[in-house]
Amino acid sequence: MGTNFGDDLIESMNQAVDYAKGQSKATQVHVVEVPDVRSLRERLKMSQQTFASTYRIPLATLKGWEQGRRQPDATVAAYLSVIEKLPVETQVALES
Repeated sequence: MGTNFGDDLIESMNQAVDYAKGQSKATQVHVVEVPDVRSLRERLKMSQQTFASTYRIPLATLKGWEQGRRQPDATVAAYLSVIEKLPVETQVALES
């Protein structure tokens, strides 16, 4: 009947151990593209305060991203990509 969960789990753990020991290069790397927040905001001709309030992002968080102290996580990076591609539609969707 093929492999079962236990066999798959053991195989995965063995692969993880091999990778940790540097014996395996077979791994998936997920790269998250993060838009340049400052250039996005400037293209939209918005101040930090306006961008933050328009898109419901805490101002301190936005400043942290722009100053390089923090990086958006994958979910926020996806949200910023939506803003980048559909800024007006995103703004309208948030107005309720």
